[in-house]
Amino acid sequence: MKYFNSLLLALMPLLSLAEDVSVAVASNFTAPMREIAAAFEQRSGHRAILAFGSSGKLYAQIHNGAPFQLFLSADQSKPAALEQDGLAVTGSRFTYALGTLVLLTSTVDANPEKLLRTGDYRKLALANPRLAPYGVAAMNVLKALQLTDSATPKLVLGENIVQTYQFVSSGNAELGFIARSQIVRDDSADGRYWVVPTELYQPIRQDAVLLESGADNPAARSLIEFLHADAALAIMQHYGYGLPDRN
Repeated sequence: MKYFNSLLLALMPLLSLAEDVSVAVASNFTAPMREIAAAFEQRSGHRAILAFGSSGKLYAQIHNGAPFQLFLSADQSKPAALEQDGLAVTGSRFTYALGTLVLLTSTVDANPEKLLRTGDYRKLALANPRLAPYGVAAMNVLKALQLTDSATPKLVLGENIVQTYQFVSSGNAELGFIARSQIVRDDSADGRYWVVPTELYQPIRQDAVLLESGADNPAARSLIEFLHADAALAIMQHYGYGLPDRN
């Protein structure tokens, strides 16, 4: 008991320094961010409280006063706009990951690229381009392949990339543009997806920014540092994300 009390007294300064950080995270980054948050908490003692959604909806919530302290978007424009609007700390914005777009089919033994090009499908799911950068990338692909007119009547729009995946996995859509990170652990997806060539869409550069409400929170700044650490970068790579040039 005496030893336990001594240990507790020794740990008290560390425990008192532990803080929570509220983080708004784009839906495509759900799985890796959960792992990153767990590793961050184990190493730092701080806790990351995560909220997931489309980048557009999270951006709107921040503008409406949602108490987030750090924003991990799926694009660059929304974090930049928050800086310009005085809602984010100037100079804190950085690219944390490069997204990869894939086309998934719910049809077994089907070639998703061929289905898309021939139009041999009823429904094509993608995240709402007004809210989600991955939806914008999907529309880039359709335009590059000159399929916009033929595909438009068949489009099913998800509120975010998670709902888009659900449309395909449930069979409600034969095809869907999703993030590669969503199928890394889905063995059933093997052979049913096409990694879309990056020349068919604008690069998905995903930026993070420290919000003004988190400017004085040591946990927020510690998480930013951890997002640059090898442990976090390894998790991102595992989920199929590219890493920006750190030079």
